[in-house]
Amino acid sequence: MHPVYFRYELLRSFRNWRFIVFSLAYPVVLYFVVTGPQRHAHFDGVAFPLYFMAGMAAVGTMIAVISSGARIAADRSVGWTRQLRITPLTPGDYLGAKVVCGFLMALLAIALVSLSGTALGVRLSAGEWLTMIGLMVVGLVPIAVLGVLLGHVVTPDSLAPAVGGTIMLLALLGGAYGFLVATSGAVFDLIKALPSYWLVQAGKTALGGSGWPAEGWIVIAAWTAVLAPLAVLAYQRDTARV
Repeated sequence: MHPVYFRYELLRSFRNWRFIVFSLAYPVVLYFVVTGPQRHAHFDGVAFPLYFMAGMAAVGTMIAVISSGARIAADRSVGWTRQLRITPLTPGDYLGAKVVCGFLMALLAIALVSLSGTALGVRLSAGEWLTMIGLMVVGLVPIAVLGVLLGHVVTPDSLAPAVGGTIMLLALLGGAYGFLVATSGAVFDLIKALPSYWLVQAGKTALGGSGWPAEGWIVIAAWTAVLAPLAVLAYQRDTARV
């Protein structure tokens, strides 16, 4: 990864106030508003502050990685990617900087929401914190790839609704807002096939100090295996048009 371009992307992330508000401030504020009055309640057998903490961390991290990748659409709209292609910067440097910045911002979102959870009584051992954070990082891989894919297929005019709608749908179906659309049947099977569901489950599995069941790893691997070639194809088609 090119260090100069990576530094540029990182500074660009922190200077984007909309990105900061929605990926960092929004989940923290919503967490306190919803969890504060219910700090002693339980949901699905899990203390509500822990359950909702995992959900808000999932929301913040999804915004971070998808928005970072989707900034590719903005670069394309002003011809920035065309200019970069005539420099020594490789496609790996360009895409790698986007993805790594997204993950760094995602870790910051997890840290802020976790500190908020601690303030409302969440207590986990070091191993449980590492389990939760590690699973979330793994669960974000296909979502980061989805961000890169969106960045190469959507136009700047449709970027906001495409990104916002995707994040909202994944968060809602995954149970990030404290409830599931269904808890049994075919709809529940569909929900469990989403990576966002396993992002939320990362907080719950931390209670037992164990990881996901095999199903969780299969879902994440399957989404990554399907989306990665599509993202590569979208990149190649976009490059061929230049």
